[in-house]
Amino acid sequence: MYLFLFVLFRVVVKRRVGAVGMGDILVLVIIADAAQNGMSGDYRSITEAFILVGTIVGWNTLIDWLTFRFEWLQKVLEPPPLLLIDNGRVLHRHLRQEFMSEADLKTKLREHGVSDPREVDKAYMEPDGQVTVLKKT
Repeated sequence: MYLFLFVLFRVVVKRRVGAVGMGDILVLVIIADAAQNGMSGDYRSITEAFILVGTIVGWNTLIDWLTFRFEWLQKVLEPPPLLLIDNGRVLHRHLRQEFMSEADLKTKLREHGVSDPREVDKAYMEPDGQVTVLKKT
């Protein structure tokens, strides 16, 4: 089972580290549960676990491909970037929408070399949870 998962994640599922989203984490948890059942003997054979894990990865790959291929599906399944700062003004309503405190936002700004929100032209919460900061020129 270990070798199967190793090959699966090294060869089949190729992701950049920064591109891991909530959907990927969900799939990883489901695969971990399916693989655990295969290793503990809950299935009649380890082949059943291979088939289940392969099916989960296959569906995930299909959904990723479909969202890449069809823009309307991507709009349905992935949220658009959310504006957090506009021309130096913090949009508190949008922070509340993401359950993000102003202290959390300032931490993200410091990661981008910004000490004050007034230095920012625009800041967005991206669909993967990262904060993009565009400084004023």
